[in-house]
Amino acid sequence: MHLSADDADRRDNGVMTTSFTSMDTSTAEQWGVIGAETMANQGRVAERVLAMLESLSEVVDGFSVDQLTHSLQTATRAERAGADDEVVVASLCHDIGKAVSVPNHPRIAAEILRPYVRAEVTEAILYHQDFQGRHYFHHFDMDPNLRDDYREMPWFDLAERFADEWDQTSFDPDYPTEPLSHFEPKVRAVFSTPHSL
Repeated sequence: MHLSADDADRRDNGVMTTSFTSMDTSTAEQWGVIGAETMANQGRVAERVLAMLESLSEVVDGFSVDQLTHSLQTATRAERAGADDEVVVASLCHDIGKAVSVPNHPRIAAEILRPYVRAEVTEAILYHQDFQGRHYFHHFDMDPNLRDDYREMPWFDLAERFADEWDQTSFDPDYPTEPLSHFEPKVRAVFSTPHSL
């Protein structure tokens, strides 16, 4: 792509940059540069996801294992049950939002995953707390049957299996759990190319 001198686009440290200072003065050519640079740097997404996952080792919050171990255990169970790579990576990342905020962690995780996995996987992660509540909401005088509100949704079975078989059972310090390095190739593959914006 050739950009005119008027665009004042340049390469700084090997990175193409554009000169607009507000989006309403940008050009299609400049957005082409931004799109190409974004795709060229897509690998950083996996790096950031892996770093966020590693940070979960610092989050225990009273559980019997830290949140990284819980996430690894959930992904290990999903993988051993034959789940596809998108579901395994989503299982690994389902609590990644806890690196930032526990109350809205499902939404954070779902939004990180949304461009990279199919819709049913995103929705299962977005609503996993409502499904997992079957196992503990009664302790908080909350409705343990919130999942029933989603029974007609096409992703219901996946969310139910995720919550009941993989997530709520993954707080066992003695479970033979795969390390993060085992899942790294899957993380890099899933986050290599967005399917949507």
